[in-house]
Amino acid sequence: MNDSAPEGAMKTVVITGASRGIGHATARRFLAEGWRVITCARAEMPPECPAPRNWIAHIAVDLADPAGAEAFVTQANAVLGDAPLHALVNNAGVSPKTSYRERLGVLNGTIEGWKDVFELNFFAPLRLARGFATALHRGKGAIVNITSIAGHYVHPFAGSAYSTSKAALSGLTREMAAEMAQLGVRVNAVAPGEIRTEMISADYEALIPRIPLDRMGTPDDVAATVFRLCTDDFGYVTGTEVFVTGGQHLY
Repeated sequence: MNDSAPEGAMKTVVITGASRGIGHATARRFLAEGWRVITCARAEMPPECPAPRNWIAHIAVDLADPAGAEAFVTQANAVLGDAPLHALVNNAGVSPKTSYRERLGVLNGTIEGWKDVFELNFFAPLRLARGFATALHRGKGAIVNITSIAGHYVHPFAGSAYSTSKAALSGLTREMAAEMAQLGVRVNAVAPGEIRTEMISADYEALIPRIPLDRMGTPDDVAATVFRLCTDDFGYVTGTEVFVTGGQHLY
């Protein structure tokens, strides 16, 4: 399968949760590679963040709200018009704490809180994959879902709600790959391990001895993997989950 844009045409990617961390680094990587970029996040883009000409839209929206997700699809498709979409990166996610500053677990937190986690971490990627399916078909594009090492192993800080939502997203990636292949759309996942972002607390330093490469990852480490999965270099890869963990998932 050839997912290249016509000669001279720029490819286009939609990236969620792009105002900081992994999403922001991913947007920067695609911009640097010359792609047209459409992003969204709950917040507006920080004013200090440069907006090159190929960053064609940023839409402030809460994807945890089903109406917000549908509104984003409508607005982004309006920006695209009849143009193809070559990649969708489902990065937006949440790992909230209870009022006692604990992660949502099996024995704590409300069931409604669990539903909120699944709405953003699981259902939003499903809604967006459906909403952009036609444009992705036009572009013979790729979807990358950002999962987590916590979706495969008990993690000391992630919490059960977050971990099981990411495990569900891993399963959805497999099913999505099988169904969307008929549209010429590839679907893969990237599972980060310990990535040094503003959300990481000092507690995470204790996990470094469990990482064979002996360091936390960076948002750019994840962004590089996401980008390559969306290129022709991986044109025959679908239904795969790539662990960007420094080897932590080996133990």
